[in-house]
Amino acid sequence: MLAAAVLLVSGCEGLGDDGSSTGSGPTASDGRVVSPLKNPDGTKPGLAPLTTDADKAAARKLIEELSTKGRGPKTGYDRDKFGYAWMDTADGVPLAKNGCDTRNDLIRRDGQNLRFRAGSDCVVIAMTLKDPYTGTIIEWRKQKATEVQIDHVVPLSYSWQMGSSRWPEAKRKQLANDVLNLIPVQGRANSAKGDSGPASWLPPNKPIRCAYAVRFAQVAIKYEMPVTAADKQMMLRQCGG
Repeated sequence: MLAAAVLLVSGCEGLGDDGSSTGSGPTASDGRVVSPLKNPDGTKPGLAPLTTDADKAAARKLIEELSTKGRGPKTGYDRDKFGYAWMDTADGVPLAKNGCDTRNDLIRRDGQNLRFRAGSDCVVIAMTLKDPYTGTIIEWRKQKATEVQIDHVVPLSYSWQMGSSRWPEAKRKQLANDVLNLIPVQGRANSAKGDSGPASWLPPNKPIRCAYAVRFAQVAIKYEMPVTAADKQMMLRQCGG
């Protein structure tokens, strides 16, 4: 399953109100979601719906740039071929090498009301997340870690079947840790998605489906990766095409 590792913060047992911090460290998100059209590097939080005719036209133009091919075999796929999970050392991606692992970078980007492990400005032990995939509010705590997972918008297995099996390892590590391709979401929704493309799975929250299609396209274009013809058709349909 290409869902990210659960957001379990290890070594934090016994931390409560007297063992956590709400005022220290960076809090990258104030909760305002941003249109993917205005967030091409993925460093801003969320997926704001695309509602205007102009935005939907821009979305379709972007999606039309995608090349297509059939989905290849999964033979040889292994998560480890994309580097160890949440490495802070991937080259060429935003927020890397900042002393905080990719997982916590994403929580800090999209979460609100962040609480950090005592003595840390990186490890988040509690937050409020508005999940774009379901439109629900999740009050996340380490005790119920699996309620939130980090989704690879373009799943790593999908990328393997669409050509990343032939990429240099460094490029696969980029894809796995690129914040453009990563969104904290409800764990159940992420598990339901698996390694599906847009033709097989779309977020249950219908208003953000065009934005999701744009983000999928942004990742595929950045990494010069084709999508299936069915996926491209479905992406266009979400944006009025």
